[in-house]
Amino acid sequence: MASSTDDKMSPAERRAGVSLAAIFALRMLGLFLILPVFAVHAHGMPGGDNVALVGMAIGAYGLTQAFLQIPFGAASDRFGRKPVIVFGLVLFVIGSIVAALAQDVQSVVVGRVLQGAGAISAAVTALAADLTRDQHRTKVMAMIGSSIGLVFAISMVAAPLLYSVIGMSGLFWLTAGLAALAILAVIFVVPAAPPVPRATARFSEVLGNGQLMRLNFGVFALHLMQTAMWVLVPAGLVRAGLPVAEHWKVYLPAVLVSFTVMVPAVIVAEKKGAMKTVFNSAIALLLAVQVGLYFEGNAGMWPLAILLTLFFVAFNVLEATQPSWISKIAPPHAKGTALGIYNTLQSIGLFLGGALGGWLAQHVGPGAVSLLGGGLAVAWLILASSMPAPVRRNVAAA
Repeated sequence: MASSTDDKMSPAERRAGVSLAAIFALRMLGLFLILPVFAVHAHGMPGGDNVALVGMAIGAYGLTQAFLQIPFGAASDRFGRKPVIVFGLVLFVIGSIVAALAQDVQSVVVGRVLQGAGAISAAVTALAADLTRDQHRTKVMAMIGSSIGLVFAISMVAAPLLYSVIGMSGLFWLTAGLAALAILAVIFVVPAAPPVPRATARFSEVLGNGQLMRLNFGVFALHLMQTAMWVLVPAGLVRAGLPVAEHWKVYLPAVLVSFTVMVPAVIVAEKKGAMKTVFNSAIALLLAVQVGLYFEGNAGMWPLAILLTLFFVAFNVLEATQPSWISKIAPPHAKGTALGIYNTLQSIGLFLGGALGGWLAQHVGPGAVSLLGGGLAVAWLILASSMPAPVRRNVAAA
């Protein structure tokens, strides 16, 4: 029987969770601050009249991340988590400086490519798994996942205000500074990492694992739905009478309310051994959101706000539980590789969601975007329903 001590996070686990979530938040805030303002700013730069080039400047980061997540994850298995994370953050700082000094959109693309080259998500997630026991791992993953949602909401509010004061170059310099702070946090704040097996995992061990590949499909579907949805939601809010500058009034409450639901859901998943039930319920909620978006049409702002809140509830629960599940079933010497493949599928989903969502909305109609998301949710629910629940192991904290 587990002791009361086992049911509480140790000081080292709490420190690991808070510090790694802060590293994610510092890095992602720098990225998200650019999104609401760059397309407008680019009109005044050479190359800014090329919409495809502007889109590349925004999306190049995700594309290079998709190519480098697996190498960075595998490198963290071979050379250790912290050195790989610091190296990736240094690349991110260099890319931010290049973008800050850019005089045209093409140079911004180069900077964004370098930012994406610092593909540390798998290494950070693997380090979180290394530093926590099974029964607390989902809580730490929830901290990391929640930090991403929170800084997204903050960036929607802060970006226009900061841009008016420090300009686009200032935003990129701020991004570099935030990443530099993240480097200091890795070195001085994150607890010492336990030794990892210094071996290079075979990809066949991960690619041939049916459970891991079903989880990989899940994160691909989740993030494809996420980016495709943003093709519809902003325009829907404008049609409902809410100007773009005031969309944060919907986004911020939706994210905050979703946290109040996500936290008890994660606790139930861990303490009651209900991971599979909570996981599948979140996928079913995603399906309900896609159905709601299909039929919402011009129903108004409140239906969209409710659907967006439900989406964030499902999204945050899945963002917390999926990496934890991966880390529990991946071979110990291949944890970084498994999370690298996982994060690669995540990045591909982000890229394809925007591309497919935009193409479908333009050539077929908005309903096709929701049908795509609904079809992916159905397929995911079928795959997840046949997965055995992860076995809880009581491993001493680092």
